[in-house]
Amino acid sequence: MSIFSKPSLSHDEEDKLAIRKLRKRVKQKLKTLDSLVREWGFELPEEIITDDATVKCTDFLLSTASGKVEGEKVLGKIETPFEKIKVAAYTLSAISPCMRLFEVIAKEIQALLNPDDGSHLYKKWIDYYCSQSFQESALQTEELLDKLSVLLTGEELEVIKKLYYKAIKLHVNFFAAQPVKQQTTVPLSWVKDPVEGHLTLFCDFDWTCTAFDSSSILAELAIVTAQKSDPDQSEGKLTRMSSADLRNTWDVLSTKYTEEYEQCIESIMSSEAVAEFEYEGLREALKQLAYFEKKENSRVVQSGVLKGLNLEDIKRASQHLIFQDGCRRFFQNTIKSTNFKTDVHVLSYCWCGDLIRSAFASGDLNAFRVHSNELVYEESISTGEIVNKLESPLEKLQAFNDILKDHSNDEQNLTVYIGGSPGDLLCLLEADIGIVIGSSSSLRRLGDHFGVSFVPLFSSLVERQKELVDGSSYKWKRLTGTLYTVSSWAEIHAFILGP
Repeated sequence: MSIFSKPSLSHDEEDKLAIRKLRKRVKQKLKTLDSLVREWGFELPEEIITDDATVKCTDFLLSTASGKVEGEKVLGKIETPFEKIKVAAYTLSAISPCMRLFEVIAKEIQALLNPDDGSHLYKKWIDYYCSQSFQESALQTEELLDKLSVLLTGEELEVIKKLYYKAIKLHVNFFAAQPVKQQTTVPLSWVKDPVEGHLTLFCDFDWTCTAFDSSSILAELAIVTAQKSDPDQSEGKLTRMSSADLRNTWDVLSTKYTEEYEQCIESIMSSEAVAEFEYEGLREALKQLAYFEKKENSRVVQSGVLKGLNLEDIKRASQHLIFQDGCRRFFQNTIKSTNFKTDVHVLSYCWCGDLIRSAFASGDLNAFRVHSNELVYEESISTGEIVNKLESPLEKLQAFNDILKDHSNDEQNLTVYIGGSPGDLLCLLEADIGIVIGSSSSLRRLGDHFGVSFVPLFSSLVERQKELVDGSSYKWKRLTGTLYTVSSWAEIHAFILGP
């Protein structure tokens, strides 16, 4: 049954005509699919057998087209012009993302095929979803949705947004639910042996997990609590700056850090770029960055800006850290996964490990092991001193290697490092799989300068799958000097855990 088998649900004659055309295309496509199935050597079953993901997809589309939308009043007979417009808009919001998803998947597959080879079993299916006519149909659906949406209220537009996202999620689940008979390289959780497999997952914190640097949280906390503190500080209390002095000092520190950081990167880049990957040259060059970071931390301690912070205030402030979209979900699902044994380690330059631990604890992620610098406290009040544990790329690498000593004889152990700053470069290159997330220009510039190859994760997976089909081992082997790039945590989730 087609979701366009009902009479046109729009009031405008032009819109009605557009929906009729879409309905006609759907009916034609259903007939085409029937013939394609027979061409592939299958007969359509008398009784349709569907999996749960397929049922959820079709039920969602049919109920939406019938005006039965979650959170909305169930409509009886759709009679008024406005009801028709609203249901038409809801229906289009449920199908337009699906059309784009089919197009994207088909184009990704088409790009991998030999254009001169017409023998591919699914060529007609792929060609149809890559065709100009299908793209025009998808665009027309979106334009019609935009036109109808102008007439809706803010609440109804929110419904459209939710329907759009739900449609995408259901169709992704539909594809993921289909049986795959051949061995695959991903997701890693399906590849690794659930008994023998062990995943050691490393991750940076600032800008990798979070949307901004944690130092800004500590700075704001210091300024706010200084405003509330008793101006007549007793002898037993640690003296601290006024909020105005704190803000000025933080501004000076921040400005100096930014300027001198850029100077440090430019100094490293002043050497001649290499033609091939040169790990030792990169390692040696990063000593300049190590010296810079240590100097900046000393400057922060000497300034006294971290003095007087209450540990409980820090823990409460951690709840306001904004994580990158999808980050928490990835780690929560990783911890819950029973497909392999997983250790998660956070390696961070952050001045306060308690801030990181509290931030993850709020998401039921207490199993994380945090390796970072620590504030010094006297009766839960920071003295302004820092216990320096991780201040440089070399110290991060040392921590990385120390952790892996426990798995030195474990052939089934796989290491994944996720990071996005120059301080992560050495660990990224030492891991079995180094994943670069974000858009740090300094990381890319340094990597390029020393011959590091940055490869989109998706395209590398396609090549690995081809090798696997040709008889190669599925076991991941580190490719010297190669890092994999992603734009979101959703990509990492799909790679390691599945959709």
